[in-house]
Amino acid sequence: MNNKFVIAIDGPAASGKSTTAKQLAKKLKYIYIDTGAMYRASGLCTLLQNIGLDNKVALKKMLDKISIRIEYEEEGNRIYLNGKDVSERIREADVTKLSSQIAVIGIVRKKMVELQRKMGEDGGVIMDGRDIGTVVFPNADFKFFMIANVRTRALRRWKEVKDTGENITLEEVEEELIWRDKNDTTREISPLKQAEDAIPIDTSGMTIDEQVKFILDIIKKDVS
Repeated sequence: MNNKFVIAIDGPAASGKSTTAKQLAKKLKYIYIDTGAMYRASGLCTLLQNIGLDNKVALKKMLDKISIRIEYEEEGNRIYLNGKDVSERIREADVTKLSSQIAVIGIVRKKMVELQRKMGEDGGVIMDGRDIGTVVFPNADFKFFMIANVRTRALRRWKEVKDTGENITLEEVEEELIWRDKNDTTREISPLKQAEDAIPIDTSGMTIDEQVKFILDIIKKDVS
């Protein structure tokens, strides 16, 4: 497939969008842009520069100079913050906690959207997030909105967390997802919602391979 489309995949946490987007990017030989990693990188930047999230003046100065680069590698993308590879660092607990806080700050979202649009301006990209099809690329060639029931999503996330050795119950994970859903859908800036022209996919009973095939079939049918 030689076409260079912009593909937007939105949905709540643990709906399968990131894993599906990565696999889809490999099959299409597209660049996968992990927008969540970009917010993590900006959060890490505040930690490194000791900037409080309530200090809007310092935040703006930081954002004016920030450089976030995503480089594709066969085993997975590498994330560079101001020229330094921070791919592992942004997954650590302190950054994870901070990323959800910084993602709701208006000037941060504005800067990240600006960077994301620049990354996708030539097409051949797959982005996943909360507002890709509604805000970042409202004119994306293909839009998908992935959902799954909260228990299925909690099980997925719980298994991921258990593999890291963290001691947490399934009920705690489910409660956190319910809280995140409420926070994501009711926040004032770029709330999570399905774009009117997005294709919904309920992944509750689907494997990753089935999710990827479902999307590929739609794209192939559209371009044939």
